[in-house]
Amino acid sequence: MPVTRRHALGLGAAALGTPALAQRNFPDKPIRMLVPWAPGGTTDVQMRAFCEAAGKRLGQPVVVENKAGAGGILGAQALLNERPDGYTLSQMPISVFRMPFMSQRPLFDPLADFTYVTHLTGYLFGVVVRADAPWADFPAFLADAKANPGRFNYGTPGVGTSLHITMEQIAGQRDVQWVHVPFRGVAENMQALLGGQIHATADSSGWGPLVEDGRLRLLVTWGPERAKRFPRVPTLKEHGIDLVSTSPYGVAGPKGMDPATLRILDAAFQGAVADPAHMAVLDKFDMPAMPMGPEAYTAFVRRTVEDESAMIRRMGLRL
Repeated sequence: MPVTRRHALGLGAAALGTPALAQRNFPDKPIRMLVPWAPGGTTDVQMRAFCEAAGKRLGQPVVVENKAGAGGILGAQALLNERPDGYTLSQMPISVFRMPFMSQRPLFDPLADFTYVTHLTGYLFGVVVRADAPWADFPAFLADAKANPGRFNYGTPGVGTSLHITMEQIAGQRDVQWVHVPFRGVAENMQALLGGQIHATADSSGWGPLVEDGRLRLLVTWGPERAKRFPRVPTLKEHGIDLVSTSPYGVAGPKGMDPATLRILDAAFQGAVADPAHMAVLDKFDMPAMPMGPEAYTAFVRRTVEDESAMIRRMGLRL
């Protein structure tokens, strides 16, 4: 599914919306926000704080509805069947921009099938093991995995997620063979790790409290610099692995949203990103605020789709 001029033009049309009758009193009822991850994880906690702040600015509740599974694409998939009236939106993880290029029969076109509203933030990712694991640092884990091909496994939130793809990129750079075990969310992932069913977990910073409590050991983080909460833990780049993975994301709606509705939502969402209660959650999880309006976010999506599709072709990834 190559990126073509038709796709790029479709993305622009989706962002601007098609002519529609203006909704004079939008919103006049609650807004559904699809979160394609399990309750209790980093994204769920962040999105709930964001939605509460957004609801105060819109004068209507923004209600989170979890749709976990399938690597984070179920929210986007659901938008295909929703009216473009602004009352159903979804968090859009980067897996939405990858999955169509990994599938023989794509379910949607990320460049033409959605209206991109507001970009929000990105993650702190890292690899954790149990506190009693034999690996004191990431090089030790890599060395053991390289010496024992296929013996060690790791959990992630799903196939095709940034966690899965980055772990395979690490394996490719270091000639490691390990086994991927996908889970539906952070709760299942952490339970399997603590219970000894998997050796390591690659996930967003929902593991932070368990690391701080001494139950897990954080081996490495994947950001451009060390995390504020874990300044002693090196990044991948410090270990000579030339990768940075933060998986930025935002909020989108169905294609063809009315521009007036889009402006109302974006104004409220930009304010919600900067809301002190929401910023406190971002700080708790070491997540940077990365607000972008519809035009900048749409341009970002276009670049991301081009980069991700090229990476998938290069790695030969298929579902």
